[in-house]
Amino acid sequence: MAQPYEERNSAVKTRRQQEDQRRMAFRRAIEDHDNQRQLTLETADYPDLNAINYWQAAPASGRRSAQPAH
Repeated sequence: MAQPYEERNSAVKTRRQQEDQRRMAFRRAIEDHDNQRQLTLETADYPDLNAINYWQAAPASGRRSAQPAH
């Protein structure tokens, strides 16, 4: 038996949303990689920075925003 139009339309819409989310996640990953590569290229001329470069030394989960003093 054929599915009602609303059910088919809803399934198609859900599938398209999931595909869009996967595409956007992939696009963000590419942009993040490109940004990291660009930062590495820009700082390559300063070898002293490589030892103390915060972005390379600190894991993403360890980064925190500065808290204002009270």
